[in-house]
Amino acid sequence: MIYAENVLICITVPLVIALMFLQGSARRFVASFLSGMAACLLAAYVGGYIELISGMGAEDTAIFLSPIIEEIMKLLPVLFYLMLFEPKDVELLLVAVGIGTGFATFENCCYVLSRGAQSLAYVLIRGSVVGVMHLVSMVALSVGLHLLKQYKVFTVSGIIGALSLAMTFHATYNLLVSKSGITTYVGYALPLLGALILYPQTYHYLGKKEERRPSS
Repeated sequence: MIYAENVLICITVPLVIALMFLQGSARRFVASFLSGMAACLLAAYVGGYIELISGMGAEDTAIFLSPIIEEIMKLLPVLFYLMLFEPKDVELLLVAVGIGTGFATFENCCYVLSRGAQSLAYVLIRGSVVGVMHLVSMVALSVGLHLLKQYKVFTVSGIIGALSLAMTFHATYNLLVSKSGITTYVGYALPLLGALILYPQTYHYLGKKEERRPSS
C-alpha cells in the first residue's frame, strides 16, 4: 500500500522550488504539470468516493466513471487559465500538454508503486500508452476549446461537447483494454494512433494562425 499524497509531495517540492528559477513558457509548463498531478489526486478522491457509495466494481468504475471524472478534473485548470489569461494558441496548447503529462506521470507512478513493475515491457506499455492517452485527450480538448472561441460559440453546451469527445476517447480506451485479447492491442494502439494524427494537424493549424498574425 502506498500513500499517494507522499508521492505527490516528493515530486512536487523540487518542481515548486524550480519555479523560482524559471520564466516564461518553462514556468508555465512546470506550473501546469503540477496542476495535472493535483487534478489526478483529486480525481482519485472523487472516483474512490463515488465507487464506494455506488457499490460499483473496480472494472465498471474504470469504464463508466473514471473517464468522466478524470476528464472533468483535467478540464477545470485549462478553463481557469483560458478564461483568466486569454492565452495565445501555443500557450493554451502548452498548458494542456503540461496538465496531461502531469496527470499521466503521477497516475503511472502511483500505479507502478502500488502494483509493482512486473517487467520492462509492462512499464513501457504503461508509460507509452496510458501517458499518451491522457496527453492526446488534453491536446484535442485544448484545440476544441480554442475553436469554440475562434468561432464565437464558447458556451456551456460547446464546452460540454468538447469535453464529451475527450470522455469518449478515454472511455473507449478503458473499455478496449478491460479484457484480454485482440481488443487490448487495439486499445494500446488507439492513443498512439491519436497522437500521430493530432501532431501534424495541430501544428499545421497553429502555423496557419501564426502566419496570419502581423509581424512586429
